[in-house]
Amino acid sequence: MKISEVAERSGLSIDTLRFYEKIGLIAPPARDAAGRRVYDAEVLGWIAFLGQLNATGMKQADRIRYAQLRVQGPETCAARRQMLEERRAAVALKITELQDTLALLDRKVAHYRDLEKGHANV
Repeated sequence: MKISEVAERSGLSIDTLRFYEKIGLIAPPARDAAGRRVYDAEVLGWIAFLGQLNATGMKQADRIRYAQLRVQGPETCAARRQMLEERRAAVALKITELQDTLALLDRKVAHYRDLEKGHANV
């Protein structure tokens, strides 16, 4: 796949793909006879995974570290698992915080609806 197709299918800009390559988030692709980047289809899954890591709040430096460990191969599985477990714990905590916040908002909305109907004590 050419870089334009990867950009279109991944939702990332061509500049972002080049930047990801430069900082080591994605491996430098092969080049065709004209020197144009030619990506394997697997890069799309990796880019999607990087996007999900980003959505968890994982810092770019940690995503780069994860990518470096991935390139090193199976001997880094424990380190990668540990990184994901730490991120999972942070996400679980954030979900709990958001659920608590949602419950508070639900109570406040119900309170104001009651006030609007004239049924609540001020």
